[in-house]
This record gives sequence, structure tokens and C-alpha cells, in this order.
Amino acid sequence: MLVDSHCHLDFPYLSDQLDDVLARAKEAGIGTLVTICTRVRKFEQILSIAEAHDNIFCSVGTHPHNAEEERDITLEEILALAAHPKVVAIGEAGLDYHYDNSPRGDQEKGFRTHIAAARETGLPLVIHTRDADEDTARILSEEMDKGAFTAVLHCFTAGAELARKGVELGLYVSFSGVLTFKKSDELREIAASLPIDRVLVETDAPYLSPEPMRGRKNEPANVVHTAAKLAELMGVSEDEIAQVTTENFHSLFSRVPRPEGAAAA
Repeated sequence: MLVDSHCHLDFPYLSDQLDDVLARAKEAGIGTLVTICTRVRKFEQILSIAEAHDNIFCSVGTHPHNAEEERDITLEEILALAAHPKVVAIGEAGLDYHYDNSPRGDQEKGFRTHIAAARETGLPLVIHTRDADEDTARILSEEMDKGAFTAVLHCFTAGAELARKGVELGLYVSFSGVLTFKKSDELREIAASLPIDRVLVETDAPYLSPEPMRGRKNEPANVVHTAAKLAELMGVSEDEIAQVTTENFHSLFSRVPRPEGAAAA
């Protein structure tokens, strides 16, 4: 069984046909899904999806695109919402300098608040970073010096130095369908260089459909294509990459119950 460690089931297309989406995921062998929060003020909508399904969990947090509109969200609010047993992560939060939809100061403030929430709760932080490698590495290093926390660099498309720094800090690196794109040779080189016990797979659905599904809306069932490419790059079988990435997922997202009969490695 595979895990889709990052999707957005509350977004249009997925939410409009959720039963069918989940049926296709089950048929494809996807066992657990984490639906990711991008606005704290829409958390209840996301939580309701998780509460309705035994195999769906969620996060709580503010995407950097929305950092300005949610600049008043406090650490205490995030901590209170994170106490719910269906919440298994903080975020997604981080820095996005590609679009700069929120001022960079607001993005950094929100990023550090979410790091503090991850540190205090022990839940992993889901990090969004785009065109912000240096500042992301700097903030992560500064905050790790204040006290340890766990995190994943989600939908990784950054450079080799940030991947190396993340692993050095004890973080995980998650790959989406971008890994399969024809022009992603550099990203594939980075993936192949990473320790196998530090990698995850995800869809970021409904975005970034992998080959051979390009041009269509993405959904959790398609994580099988990213996993197959990662297996090829790492020189292991698809069964092994499923086993390893699922084990990595449970090591990081420790609040998610393991399936019956599964034990920690």
C-alpha cells in the first residue's frame, strides 16, 4: 500500500466527486491520505473530510500565499486546533518567492509561527518552498538551533543544496508528479542522491499530474506513477518503494495509526 502524504481534498474537482476519487485511490492501492490545510479559517471544512473517513487525516496551517490575509492567526490558535486527533501535521507553511502573493515579511513571520507550533506539538511541519532556497535554509537552521522539530520539504522542486541541508537537519523530502516531467532531469538527480529513508511521495492533487496523466486534473490514485519513477531512480522495486515510503511516512507522521498488522521497523 502507498500513502498520498499531501493532497487537497477540499479543492474543486476532488471535493466535487470525492467518493469516486477515494474509490479510485483504494483501487490503486493507496491506503492513507493527508488532506492539507492552506487557510486556518477554512480548517473546519478540511477537518470534516478527515472526520468522515477512517483513512484520511489532515493538517492545520496557512499557506504562504495566504500569509497576509491570515497574519493575525496566532500560535495559540494553531495549537488549539492541532489538538484534534485527526490533525497529524502543521502547515503547509513556508516561503513562495515565485508568486509573492503575500509580502515576504508576512511569509517569514507565518513560517516561524508554524515552526513553533510543530516544535511544541511534536507534529511534523509541511514546508512549502519555491524560489526561496537560501531564506528557507537560513530560517530552518536558525529555528532548529532554538529547539528540534520535524518537517518535510513537500513537493520538492528546489536545488540540491536545500535538499542536502534538509536531510542534514533531519527533515524528509517529498516528491510529486514533477519528478516524472520530461524537463525534470536535475530533480531526478537530486532524488537519486538522497537517503532512501528520507523520501516520501505525494500528489499535491488536484495539481501536478504525473506522466502519463499530464493534462488532466490530478488525484491521489496517481501517486503510483511518482512512486514508480522514484523506485526506478533509487534502483529498487515498486513494492520496495511502497514499503519504504510508507514506513517513512509513519515515522514522520507519527500520529497516524499504523494499519493493523503493521509494525515499526
